[in-house]
Amino acid sequence: MTSPAPRKVIPIVPVAPVPAGGGESLYEAQKKIYPRSVNGVFARWRWVFVALTQLVFYGLPWLEWGQRQAVLFDLGARRFYLFGYVLYPQDFIYLTGLLVASALSLFLFTAIAGRLWCGFTCPQTVYTEMFLWIERKVEGDRSARLRLDGAPLSAGKLGKKWLKHSLWISVAMWTGFTFVAYFVPVRELLQQFLQMRMDGWEVFWVLFYGFATYGNAGFLREQVCKYMCPYARFQSAMFDKDTLIVSYDAERGEPRGGRSRQANLAELSLGACVDCTLCVQVCPTGIDIREGLQYECIGCAACVDVCDGVMDRMGYPRGLIRFTTENALAGKWSAARIWRRVLRPRILIYSALLGVVCLALLWSLMARVPLKVDVVRDRTALSRIVAGGRLENVYRLQIMNATEQPQRYRITAAGLEGLAVASEAEVLVGPTESRWVAVRLQIPYGSAEAGSHPIEFRIADEPGHAQVEEKSVFLVPR
Repeated sequence: MTSPAPRKVIPIVPVAPVPAGGGESLYEAQKKIYPRSVNGVFARWRWVFVALTQLVFYGLPWLEWGQRQAVLFDLGARRFYLFGYVLYPQDFIYLTGLLVASALSLFLFTAIAGRLWCGFTCPQTVYTEMFLWIERKVEGDRSARLRLDGAPLSAGKLGKKWLKHSLWISVAMWTGFTFVAYFVPVRELLQQFLQMRMDGWEVFWVLFYGFATYGNAGFLREQVCKYMCPYARFQSAMFDKDTLIVSYDAERGEPRGGRSRQANLAELSLGACVDCTLCVQVCPTGIDIREGLQYECIGCAACVDVCDGVMDRMGYPRGLIRFTTENALAGKWSAARIWRRVLRPRILIYSALLGVVCLALLWSLMARVPLKVDVVRDRTALSRIVAGGRLENVYRLQIMNATEQPQRYRITAAGLEGLAVASEAEVLVGPTESRWVAVRLQIPYGSAEAGSHPIEFRIADEPGHAQVEEKSVFLVPR
């Protein structure tokens, strides 16, 4: 009998415990970014879009159309007012079309010029720009804010911080109030606010949307763009080598290095980049564009503006950092050739699809009948014989007037011999009102075979401009 093989002994090495508060962190510490203010063409365009988007957002609830708010989503009444149109939940197809058009627009603009939406009109960018403007006015530019945050707590520092956050919260709460004003008439909401009698759900959404704005634009800022926004992750699928993106011309700029304005670059063997790092200091996401395209880049072109300013002061040609394409950089294309490549098959397909969807939506809205009808059979009495030897079925019609004026509608039915409306054939429906009407249809007894017979309701207004036909069945018992 053989003896068992000796067991292999594995020595246990003791691991020193990590002291509390010490050791390597599982998460990378995020340094606060202090974007430097910048002036230039793209900075001015960014403020134009800030003004336009906020003029629409803050101003639209105060715009009246007739006797009501021009844009109002009345969830309680299940009516949605868009200028002269009154939409019902049955018009959900328009929201679908709007979402499809928005997606195609995003694909088109991204394929042409990268993340233009992110850099100029995204709410996160817009409100961050507004909050940064307030911060600069209260605390000063980048160097002043760095000194203030590094200084010990004092009455002056506390006062500036209190003023900044007070202004931030004021803007954020007004933003939340405006958001709710799209669902509750703004003048009614303002009156409720002044009288301190707002409903609980209204208070909740004002605070929720307000503090979301305060947190995202005041504190999270670039973290939303880098880690929370899904667009940054799948944008590469919409880019190609002919997409205009913010790019650093490494062939012209390298090797980088400091020098005087009178220095001869050929003698120093240096590129055009003076390594001032201003492109990094103005970046709202804190990246270095000289390291190439990065998903954190939102295409705001702040680095383009500041670099062009440096080139002007040094007496060099502009465009060391510019909007260009990978193919243009590699082939040293002219601007005319770059723009000719914009009309490539991918762009043409996106444009055609977007045009078709927009035209279809516009035509559908123009041809839309401002009348909705739903037909429901009365299940308590499927069929019955009434006085006069006639067979009767009872229905309930929901008639929805999608106009701003009261309308009188006439109800008729067809599909069976002798079919007639035995109840009131005309009904008055108020402006943007939905009304349920009981309708009795009768036929002579014995005029139709037993079973289910298709019929059709026809509801039309008095001038005959709006007419709806709805199908149903007439039951004849055995």
